[in-house]
Amino acid sequence: MTISTNTATAVQTSKFTYKDFTWCLSLFGTAVGAGVLFLPIRAGAGGFWTLAMLALIAFPMTWFAHKSLARFVLSAKNPNADISETVEEHFGKTGANLITFAYFFAIYPIVLIYGVGITNTVDSFLVNQMGMESIPRPLLSGALIAMMTAGILFGKELMLKATSALVYPLVIILLALSFYLIPDWNTSMMSVSPDWSSMPSMIWLALPMIVFSFNHSPIISQFTKEQRLAHGDNAVKKTDAITGGAAMMLMGFVMFFVFSVVLSLSPEQLAEAQAQNISVLSYLANIHESPLISTLGPIVAFAAITSSYFGHFLGAQEGLVGLVKSRSSMPESKIEKGALIFIVLTTWAVAIINPDILGMIEDLGAPMIAAILFLLPIYAMNKVPAMAKLKTSKAAQIFTAICGLAAVTSAINGIF
Repeated sequence: MTISTNTATAVQTSKFTYKDFTWCLSLFGTAVGAGVLFLPIRAGAGGFWTLAMLALIAFPMTWFAHKSLARFVLSAKNPNADISETVEEHFGKTGANLITFAYFFAIYPIVLIYGVGITNTVDSFLVNQMGMESIPRPLLSGALIAMMTAGILFGKELMLKATSALVYPLVIILLALSFYLIPDWNTSMMSVSPDWSSMPSMIWLALPMIVFSFNHSPIISQFTKEQRLAHGDNAVKKTDAITGGAAMMLMGFVMFFVFSVVLSLSPEQLAEAQAQNISVLSYLANIHESPLISTLGPIVAFAAITSSYFGHFLGAQEGLVGLVKSRSSMPESKIEKGALIFIVLTTWAVAIINPDILGMIEDLGAPMIAAILFLLPIYAMNKVPAMAKLKTSKAAQIFTAICGLAAVTSAINGIF
């Protein structure tokens, strides 16, 4: 009887069901956000052939890292453990504090980035599409950040539902835009002879942006817990399959969008978009006479940045509260208010300063994400006895570790 039950469970696990597909969509939706709107600018900076090489490594990078992180969560004794609790079990309180610290500094810079991004998107729309004068930056950024934060304060549940619902229309519109740009494809990017000697360094510099744009680690804990409850010891096969499906969807959709945008622009235009510090959709709206792109581009950019801001703001606030709580005896309500005020004021200040968005992503957000997503699981596979049965292949471990180290060192190189 036990054998037949185990066999039935194994057969059930091996089948890819509609529920598995919905999980693929959830992982995919977590990754698709504002980062995708800046990816073509960085990924296309090295020319067509560098972009082609990045496309080849994007799938294994994304899949190996996320399936390794899922296996790390599966290694916990407690089936309901999240990443922080798994770290605490394997590496103690100090390790858990380090991960909380790293998570905060992976998410908090992204909130700052979106403060800059939303200000530049609205300013570009008002000037280029509406024909208005620029509103003073402190006033515009302050109003936009206050509006977005008010949405979180007074309707958190509604905002989370709205942002979840926004993902799929956003995906459909970006896919439609990818096809719409096909008639504008030209050979200007391909006609630039590749400098093979500099290509490795161009790929190296673009890796942090790839990590940021394809990252869906925030949902991995919840996803892994559900698979463990549903499939028990067979959860590893199921998490491997679903993370693989999500990585394939991201590869097909995001890289098609990136290639379509890059092939419709020239190298000079991509450089101009970066200099203007706006998303690629805002740039396309400014150079196209099509009313569809001129109107839809900024609106989609606004929706993508706003929806991403909500989720990351909540994550940053939670992380900061966790950090302060472990070192303070203040009431939690006061810590929460203080964290909210700190994040809002610093986001406003950074939006006024208007630093380079791509530089912020690569130098601040991506290295912490890469350390948690790429390096932590591989380190645990070789140090934690509970992960002995959950190791990926040696080749996958080496590839994941190299990509993680490359992303972190590229970011450090950018800072110094």
